[in-house]
Order: sequence, then structure tokens, then C-alpha cells
Amino acid sequence: MDTTQLLKGVLDMAVLAVIVDDDGYGYDIVRRLRAAGLDEVGDASVYGTLRRLYSAGALSSYVVPSDGGPHRKYYGMNANGRAMLAEHRANWTHFADTLTRLLEQPQPAVPLLTIGDNS
Repeated sequence: MDTTQLLKGVLDMAVLAVIVDDDGYGYDIVRRLRAAGLDEVGDASVYGTLRRLYSAGALSSYVVPSDGGPHRKYYGMNANGRAMLAEHRANWTHFADTLTRLLEQPQPAVPLLTIGDNS
């Protein structure tokens, strides 16, 4: 199953979840998401999500100098981000429970019609 479309719908929530307890910089966050099993997550998607969450006031950021390369911009959760994650969690739980119930219901058999069958 191609999970690309599913991932687009939950990427904000996933990014918030992987930095809730530990700030991170862009590629570090990508690695955390992939290590958690979201193998198809793209670098550009995560960087765009970080910018969007920062602009929405859910993240704070700071720069850490690096001796061996460019400075790294770290992102961390703030109170707005924690509230956003709590809302995402509640919405996800409700959605997942609803979909699970739907998928576990026995589905009625639907007879197939053949061409020319008017019944």
C-alpha cells in the first residue's frame, strides 16, 4: 500500500511527536521519523512542515554553532505546540477507533450483476 497520502495528512502530528521531549534539527528529525517506521518521509516535506509549524507558533527555534560545518537550526516545542499535539492525539484516536470499527464490521455480501442482467 502506498502510504504517501496518509503520511501527508499526519506529518504535522508525527513531527510534533518526535520532538515533544527532545529538540532537534531538520535532518535529525527526518532520521527520528524514519527510525520510528515512517520510511517514506521526504526531507523536503519535513523541512516544509517545520517551517509551517514554526510560522503557526507551535515551535521555537535556536541556532547551535558547529565546528565541522554549517550552524544547525534546532526546533523545540512550546506551549502552543504541546496544545496542538494534544489536539492531534485526540483527533487521531477518535479517527483511528472509528476506522478500526468500520474495518472490523462484517460486510454484507453484494451479488455481482452480469451484463444484461436486469434484476
